Amino acid sequence: MRSKGKVRAALTGTLLLGTALAAFGAPPEIKEADYTVADFAFKDGSVLPKLRLHYATLGTPQRDAAGRISNAVLLLHGTTTSSKAFFTPGVAGELFGPGQPLDTSRYYIIVPDGVGRGGSSKPSEGLRAKFPRYGYADLVEAQHRLVEGLGIEHLKLVLGVSMGGMHAWMWAERYPTMMDAVMPIACQPTAINGRNLMFRRLLVEAIRNDPGWMGGDYQTPPQYWLNVAPLWPVILDNPVRLQAAIPDRKAALAAFQRMRDNAAKNYDANDFLYWIESSFDYDPQPELGRIKAALYAVNFADDELNPPDLEVVEKLVKTIPGARFTLVPESSKTAGHQTLNLPAVWKPYLVELLQQVEKQ
Repeated sequence: MRSKGKVRAALTGTLLLGTALAAFGAPPEIKEADYTVADFAFKDGSVLPKLRLHYATLGTPQRDAAGRISNAVLLLHGTTTSSKAFFTPGVAGELFGPGQPLDTSRYYIIVPDGVGRGGSSKPSEGLRAKFPRYGYADLVEAQHRLVEGLGIEHLKLVLGVSMGGMHAWMWAERYPTMMDAVMPIACQPTAINGRNLMFRRLLVEAIRNDPGWMGGDYQTPPQYWLNVAPLWPVILDNPVRLQAAIPDRKAALAAFQRMRDNAAKNYDANDFLYWIESSFDYDPQPELGRIKAALYAVNFADDELNPPDLEVVEKLVKTIPGARFTLVPESSKTAGHQTLNLPAVWKPYLVELLQQVEKQ
């Protein structure tokens, strides 16, 4: 356990899944809490006196003969979401109920809000552009501090989607003996480059060059960048599904306005800027040889953000002993990058992975 920057837990509330798991009878209880990490040092040298890490848990810790928690699972969310993304009906109903892969009667599940998101510390709370310029290394370090602070020395599974999947790759090589299994979903174990980087740069420059951004010190939310914000949902969707939803000019223009309005309602410009820029230090490729946990990567053939034609994951997985990779074919059941929100599609591979580690 760390002595410096002592982590302090404070239970802040309780939330029920409600109808999300109604089909399974009594829904599991989701407990929400905050950890405050004192004097958190970021990789850029800046220090935040109090870093708040919000998280949710499901299930009950089980302990082995030595008193150590033995059934912990860490779930990591995507770029523009929070822990709540795992508690929507379409996700929770496929994962957490009785007999489901992450049945809460078997597993103790931890779902943190990444730094800058949800209930965790973020630029929009006051510091704005003076908030430390965090990268993925900082996000993973904060997650590790949280897990460590909860008294967890070992994880059964680290599963992440999109950005969370990238963090799962980082977990696997930074803490190679700390987990039994790792499942990165909808991502690649290499630095952000090519179209993905250009796409992110378009969004970043749209914010930085918005006259209303004012170096991040705006009083009124900047508006011009919102005209570029629909790029995000458009590139994440399946082109066939998108075309069916907006088959003509009228429908397309109406969809654009809805996407713009959604961004205006749900995204703070500074927070969004930090979200997109924070991938600058992501590149697990050089250290993949450190991975020791059972690893099963899953991507989707219609994911425009991670083009399967590049065959990045196929080639790199072969360098990791025992690692597996599945490219889920495009079908009426997939939704491009957003298939990550449809565990009915990918949970069979999760079942395989869990069965594999249970036999070890």
